Amino acid sequence: MRVLVDTNVLISAFIFPTSTPADALRLVIGAHRLVLTRWVLDELDEVVERKWPDRQQALEEFLGGIDYELVGPGDPSVPISDPDDQPILDAAVTSAVDVIVTGDKHFLSLGLDRPQVLNARGFLDAYGESTPNS
Repeated sequence: MRVLVDTNVLISAFIFPTSTPADALRLVIGAHRLVLTRWVLDELDEVVERKWPDRQQALEEFLGGIDYELVGPGDPSVPISDPDDQPILDAAVTSAVDVIVTGDKHFLSLGLDRPQVLNARGFLDAYGESTPNS
């Protein structure tokens, strides 16, 4: 299964390695295919640089240590109320990911069938059993 992980989940996983988002990210990496967008990576870099500038090198190592599929920008899709989230949603829909894992209420309120949108806890509850990559 291909799973796009949003910036807020990546930040939480990076800063708090024993958190629920970190557990969800480990499950994605271990049992599924992690999908990221340039938008997510750029936002992650900007937030870490602004809030934790001393952790920039650690972020590079963190990202260098995980395997992920980088998808390009997508075609306009379902409108979302926060314009900053639109490029992520467009990329997810265009690249046909199965799940978006996010803590962002704008995504969570969409009610999409595909991609399925779950928070980290919901992802762990739904897919916590180890399944083969697909």
